[in-house]
Amino acid sequence: MGKLPDKELEALLSCIKKDARVIVPPTVGYDSGVHVLDNKCVVVSTDPCMGVPADWFGWFLIHYAASDVAVFGAKPQFAAINLLAPRDTKVAAFEKVMKQACKAADELDMVIITGHTGTYDGISTLVGTCTAYGTTRQNDLITPAGAKPGDYLVCVKPLGLETLINFALTKKELASTLFGHKQAESLTNIVNMQTCVNEALALAKTGGVPAMHDATEGGFVAALNEIANASNVGFYVDFAELPILPELKKLAKHFKLSWQQVLAASSTGTMLAAVSPSKREKTIETLSKFQFGGKVVGVFVEGKRRRIRMDGEEVDFPEAADDPYAEILGQQ
Repeated sequence: MGKLPDKELEALLSCIKKDARVIVPPTVGYDSGVHVLDNKCVVVSTDPCMGVPADWFGWFLIHYAASDVAVFGAKPQFAAINLLAPRDTKVAAFEKVMKQACKAADELDMVIITGHTGTYDGISTLVGTCTAYGTTRQNDLITPAGAKPGDYLVCVKPLGLETLINFALTKKELASTLFGHKQAESLTNIVNMQTCVNEALALAKTGGVPAMHDATEGGFVAALNEIANASNVGFYVDFAELPILPELKKLAKHFKLSWQQVLAASSTGTMLAAVSPSKREKTIETLSKFQFGGKVVGVFVEGKRRRIRMDGEEVDFPEAADDPYAEILGQQ
């Protein structure tokens, strides 16, 4: 379930021809592509949406793709939407989603320009896709390949955010037992933290962030490895500095998760950024204006070494993400 393995995805993309107008083609680890049009960089991203809380479906539909555009340093401006559903779906269901999507787009100052809606045999649940795009100057473009040795690694929002929020939403009784009723309820009230549009755009304006990546499927592990792969650098992370909420620790204990799985837990809304040393203080100050802020959790280094310090010793950072999201959310 989820994204194809890297090697299979690389093979799938191999038939796409190169074009001089495309400066960021479809690439493993990149959630957006970029082409040039009239001397502007057009950042384009597309994402599916399914299996999310019904009251937030349209919001997620917009924000999934918009976040991917924003982490490339471009303000998301336009969107195209597809809504596909089972044959017996009522029009009211589509209307509900579209009202949500329109509200989310309005809040981001985006415009929905086209789409497709229909019911079909062979589809068992509502599926949405959103393609979002925006423009920026080439000098302001940010990609996962921009991290340099010496840049600080900054984590925005707690790890496992998506896993925790959706667990509290869908497993209310168990969440109350594990976290306490008050804290479980508070998690259900921050669904709108599962986006990084505003934080990404704010960091882009600082001029000191050469790489960003949101931590969706595969969480912190996948996002950090993808930045390192794209930038051809290594990194050093301090586990003690990672923003891990007490609720994630309780979830890990209940489901017997390894520390590798904790770091790989799906975390839509959480974002990683490479920050130039001269902009460290400005970056942290900028993020302090947001609810969860951000903190330095490591540094990028020369070479291929990827290490994490735990309990006084350094160990290898996980090469692949063992995301426990499906295991946690699928259990009764």
